[in-house]
This record gives sequence, structure tokens and C-alpha cells, in this order.
Amino acid sequence: MTQATLSRAWVISLASLVFAGGLGYGLYTLYHNAPELIARANRIPTPPPPRGTLEAADGTPIATSTNDTVRLHPLGLSMSQVIGFGERANGKGLSGLERDLQATLATGSTVRLTLDPAVQAIAEQALWKWLQASGSDWGTALVMETRTGKLLAVANGPAFDPSAPRGNPQTNISWRNHAFSVPIEPGSTMKALTAAVLLQEGAATLDSRVDAPMWRKVGGWTINDVIQHPSVLTLREVLEYSSNVGISRLAERLPPDFLYNYMKKLHLADGKPLPAVTVAEPKLRPLAKWGAIEYANATFGQGFLITPLHLTAAYNALANNGVYLPPTLLEGQSVKGEPIFRPEVAQAIRTALGDNAEKIARSAFLPGYYVGGKTGTAQVVINGRYSPSVFSALYAGFIPADNPKVTVVVVFYHPKGERIHGAYIAAPVFHDIAAGLFALWGIPPDFHRLDQLESRNKTGKLANR
Repeated sequence: MTQATLSRAWVISLASLVFAGGLGYGLYTLYHNAPELIARANRIPTPPPPRGTLEAADGTPIATSTNDTVRLHPLGLSMSQVIGFGERANGKGLSGLERDLQATLATGSTVRLTLDPAVQAIAEQALWKWLQASGSDWGTALVMETRTGKLLAVANGPAFDPSAPRGNPQTNISWRNHAFSVPIEPGSTMKALTAAVLLQEGAATLDSRVDAPMWRKVGGWTINDVIQHPSVLTLREVLEYSSNVGISRLAERLPPDFLYNYMKKLHLADGKPLPAVTVAEPKLRPLAKWGAIEYANATFGQGFLITPLHLTAAYNALANNGVYLPPTLLEGQSVKGEPIFRPEVAQAIRTALGDNAEKIARSAFLPGYYVGGKTGTAQVVINGRYSPSVFSALYAGFIPADNPKVTVVVVFYHPKGERIHGAYIAAPVFHDIAAGLFALWGIPPDFHRLDQLESRNKTGKLANR
């Protein structure tokens, strides 16, 4: 055997010993760790928790999930646009609160809302009834608790079934929460806020008189009134007859920046009025771009856009004795009030609207109860110009008017037919909501008011406008 052959034999033997040692150590380690390795192999990954539940104010589930990620909606169509919807496969939120609260709901956490199922049902039934009657493209109604800012109802129509197959979101808009997502011109509902600014600044009282012809020229543009009225009006009558000419002329007693600043204080330019929830941005021209016509238009609710939610919160400042409260939709959120108007100013505006409720909108009037509000009818801008045929119809008011428990705003978009004004289609929704709420609260009619009404009916002095 040569030296080379001997060396190769030693190398092979040494390699065999190393291999055998390594194999033995591996078998020894495997033997001792076998139970743990088998357990690891058989371990099933922990599934994510079911998607969190959205509850109404009383704890009623509105949207909840099964263990296999199926999303259930126990109240059916109710509150569905506010809740929104998610992806079919994994439930990830795509719209509404399902999207805005995605991070919280994905952990399985429960979120309780301020929405009251009974109040919501009252608002939805009234809205859906008059939406069909008016032929409007869509409608919304909000009920805000005066002293807390809590949204008790956010109704939208047409009704939306979140469990049904979804159509084209561009043509089938029933899924949309119009109250939060669609800025509109508030129209003549703005006149009550302008009147409050005039009273607050001492520029007018409700008895201040103004020359108010049926039309006037401002900056080359014509401002018209719709309802026939005397040529001289008090501020109280300006609200009663909804005079564009009257309110714009009275507002000239103040520089434009006064009204503009109050609009800012009322958060009418605020893109985030509702904590943690997506709301469309208002569109308000900078003050530097306000000329005479822009100022005049703003006094009666034209030339700027706000959502129905913005309008509700602003009107609630009048209901809440002049203190603005940010609206809330999620329970547990604390809000801080901001004084805007003196209590006597807010009370004076509510009294003017309450005392003239049947004159401002007969269909909002509720015999035996003291309610009040302001109508609005606003042309809609289509392709850069005011449309002669597309309008928004509004009513904003207080229940009751003397000591409000809630503020209510109703909006219809593009009603059809001859009666397209807020007094004819939005005011009846307010009436039905008021009737439902008084019944829910167990408040009977004031028989003294009923006697007064009967007496006026006999003398033929009851207004019929």
C-alpha cells in the first residue's frame, strides 16, 4: 500500500467518523425535541377576531360579524348609509363608519353610537314617505340633541340594503350618507342666522323696518322675492315672508366681514365638524373675494355650500341659547361649547320663528305644540350656472321652539312637480318627526293652544300659506 493510498484511507475514515458523530448528535437532538417539534407542526394559526360590532345608543347591534366574517345588519335598512359597507371577502370598510373606524373594528372592538333606534325610525319613516311623494333624487333628515350635541338620528333616502348586491355607485346613490357627504346651498334657512347676527351686533331688532320692494339691483345683478308682501317690512316679517331683498338690505347695516366671521364661528367653513368621521368640505369664498353681490347672496344662503350636518349644528346654536356645540356621533366623546350669540338673541329668533310657524310653513305647524323653523329653497348650480329646474328644498327648526330638546334639519334634492319648495315637501317631514317625538316623549298637546287655534279658525284669521 503506497503512502498516497494510506492518506486517502485516513481521510475517508476521519470523514466517516465526523459524519457518524453529526448524525448521532442530530438523532439525539431530534429525539429530545420531538414533542415540541410535533406540537409546532400541528399548531393551527390563530384566526383574527371577528370584526367589531357597531351599536346604537341603547346597545342594539347595528352591524356585527360572525366567526366566518359574514357581516350582519340586525336593523336592516335603518342607519345603513351611516354605517356603510365593506369588502365581501374580508370585511374591510369601504364607506361610512365601516371605513372611518376600520382600525378599531379590525381589532374586534365594539363601538357605540349616539343614534337612537326609535328616533332614527321616526325620522326615516317620515323622510322616505315624503321622498317618494316629492320624486326627489335623494333626501336627508338629522335630529340633534340640543344640550349635548349628540346626533340622535341621521336618516337618508332612498333606502339602502347593505346586504344586497351593489349597483353602480355613480348611478345608484342610495348607499351615500347625503347628510355628511353632499354640500348644498342652505337657501333661506340662512336668514335666521343672518338675523341673529344683526341682533347680536345691535344693528337691528325684530321690529326694525326696511324698505323691501319685490326686487332690487346689486352690482348689476337682480335679487328677487317670491312671496308677495308689503313694501316695508320689519325683520320679523322679513323672516315670515322670506324676503331676500329685506334681509340683504338690513345686512348692509354691517360690514361684510361681520357676517363672514360669524359664519366661521358657526363652523360653516370647517372641514372637520364631526370628530373621527369623514365630512365633505364646505365651499366658502375668502372674504377678499366678496363683492356687494357675494355679500348680499350670502345673507340669504346663496354663493356658498355646506353639508346638512353643518346647517344642523349652526341651527343648534340658536336652540342651545346661543352656544355652538360640535355634533357627535360616537358615544363617550366630550365636546366644548362655544358661545356665539347672547341667550336673549337666540330666544328672540326662536320666538319669531315659533310665533309665525303656521305663516312660514303651514305644513310644519303642529296644533297644540310650539314648534318653529325656517324654510329654504335653493337653486342648484349645474355646469357653472344656476339651474332653472333643479332645486334643493329645506326646513330647519326646533322641537319645541321655546325650550328645544332637539334641532331638526330636512333636505330634499331635485324634487319634481309643481310643489318643489321647502314649505311644501321638507316642512311636512319636520311636522311628522315632531309628532313622532312628542308621542315618544309622552308630551300631550297644550289644550290652551288648541283652544286658541279653534278660536282663530272661527274668526277666519288662521294663516294659510
